[in-house]
Amino acid sequence: MSTCFNKIALIGKHKNPEILTPMMRLAEYLAGRQFGVIIDRLSAAQLEHSDFPILTLEEIGAEADLAVVIGGDGTMLNIARILAPYNVPLVGVNQGRLGFLTDLTVDTMIETLGAMLDGQYITEQRVLLSAEVIRQDQVVYKALAFNDIVVHRGISTGMIEFQVRINGEYVYSLRSDGLIVATPTGSTAYALSAGGPILHSSLDLIELVPVCPHTLSNRPIVVGPDAEIEIMLNYNTETKIYSDSHSWFDLGEHDRILVRRFPQVVKLLHAINHSYYRMLREKLRWSEIPHKNH
Repeated sequence: MSTCFNKIALIGKHKNPEILTPMMRLAEYLAGRQFGVIIDRLSAAQLEHSDFPILTLEEIGAEADLAVVIGGDGTMLNIARILAPYNVPLVGVNQGRLGFLTDLTVDTMIETLGAMLDGQYITEQRVLLSAEVIRQDQVVYKALAFNDIVVHRGISTGMIEFQVRINGEYVYSLRSDGLIVATPTGSTAYALSAGGPILHSSLDLIELVPVCPHTLSNRPIVVGPDAEIEIMLNYNTETKIYSDSHSWFDLGEHDRILVRRFPQVVKLLHAINHSYYRMLREKLRWSEIPHKNH
């Protein structure tokens, strides 16, 4: 038995009964190997009975040595934001197709996780972002993001106007549909579709990607981990700030948004044969040969 992990938390996709059978199968396997098993409260609410302790995510953060998240990348994003301050390593199990963050499959999770618990794993650290909205010198909103912080015009038809400063230095004024501030993890999400570069997940960097800028010379830029990014709204219609497309807040004219690297990181554990480039090939279909038209 591994000496690194004693208590292992199992966390499933919220309100998805399909995860219950594989979750309890995994729980029985771990208990059989003498690991302490914890079930998160929202997952346990779908169970008729549990022989294992049931805790909130915050309680799991304080007690667990490892968390296994069963669901998809969206579930992993949500759990990572909550558990990051507790420094709990995460393993992602995907129900369907492999994800960018959930790279174990339900069908092989016991075999693969068993090997990982025997020490056959690699550890990866992922960057998080924190954001604050300041209105008349008061912080009116805070958010944490694993993928990105996005300032966007929402459903409004007009562009938004804002200034961007980095570490207090004026960088540019921009008229656009919005601005994405992304981590390397988020570089393969919305930022990629907006024309941003792919940043290797091991990098400690932040990228800024304009969304449909009025001036085409406004291109994505990449800054270091110590950058404090300040976005100052000049003209606002129905602009919102989004965190991982999960939570949002209505912005007002002259609001200031401060985005920084979060002090803690997310620790992801992967199987020993995990390959970031193989994952990109598969998810982005780089090696597919176009079909010929006959």
